[in-house]
Amino acid sequence: MNTYNSLINNLDALELQRFKENLDAYLDMIASGEKTALDAIYELTNSELDFRKNQAIKGCVKVANFPFLKEINEFDFSFQPSIDKTKIMDLMTLRFIENGENIIFCGTPGVGKTNLAVSIGIEAAKHRYCVYFITFQDLISQLKKAASENRLEARIKWFCRYKLLIIDELGYQKMDVDSANLFFNLIAKRYEKLSTVITTNSPFSKWSDIFHEPVLTNALLDRLLHHCSVININGPSYRLKDQMQYMTEDN
Repeated sequence: MNTYNSLINNLDALELQRFKENLDAYLDMIASGEKTALDAIYELTNSELDFRKNQAIKGCVKVANFPFLKEINEFDFSFQPSIDKTKIMDLMTLRFIENGENIIFCGTPGVGKTNLAVSIGIEAAKHRYCVYFITFQDLISQLKKAASENRLEARIKWFCRYKLLIIDELGYQKMDVDSANLFFNLIAKRYEKLSTVITTNSPFSKWSDIFHEPVLTNALLDRLLHHCSVININGPSYRLKDQMQYMTEDN
């Protein structure tokens, strides 16, 4: 076996696929004097590192359980002028994660709360933070199931693995006191250590109606809002955007 074939085998064994795919082109450039051997090796290893970084990012995004993939550049701020774009872009720097701060998006259905939460989550995942997205209903279901199976502590620890936990659609359903206590326990464990993003259609004044326990609600809000950016969105639904445009054009 010649040296070239041995090198190809070594690249396969080391799983350096980008290096292998580009090897022949760089050997030709070295032979023609277009590249030095040192430059070629550097660029080949660089391409391999870039590929692995992109694969890692895709992996982080995949395990985050996002319902869709929409980044911040796809968000139409002109449709929701109540949103302070500067504030959102500051949150996109992810400083809030390093500071263990929370974000709560408030607004009626369809105004873009989930879209913004997902965009922030994707940015965090791209920077290799552990991120997980879950609806509030699914979260409570999982915690109740774990409690009934005597493994609640393990499940809460599992949710606390994530540097950023995104909880979507709080307020769409009322809950019993046991469920409210389960949610409080999770938030208390994450308090001042890990960041949580929540989307809700209910103003804070109505949360006691959701949790059926004023004292617990106050304690919950105290922990969530202590270090928190609250984004209130007042505007039309994105889901009706096309219909609204059609009606305007029709008139």
